[in-house]
Amino acid sequence: MSEEINEERDRRPIKFFGILLPSLPSLMFRFGGTFLRFKRNAKKAGKVFRKELIKEGLDKQTASELTDIYLEGSDLIKLIRNMN
Repeated sequence: MSEEINEERDRRPIKFFGILLPSLPSLMFRFGGTFLRFKRNAKKAGKVFRKELIKEGLDKQTASELTDIYLEGSDLIKLIRNMN
């Protein structure tokens, strides 16, 4: 009986992958669109942030450096690497 339970437990990842496989292309397409939209919005926010810093009297170099730091939070690849 315990062998049957262990066999079933061993098959679970394969069953899950089999269920997930047909929907993988649509998931990747959705994720890609969401990712591109996120990056576009972050870039737009960075431009507004830089513009406001300059408007408040910071020099362009400092505003650019602060904007780069601000935009680091939207770098998902870097965030994923740092999680490991």
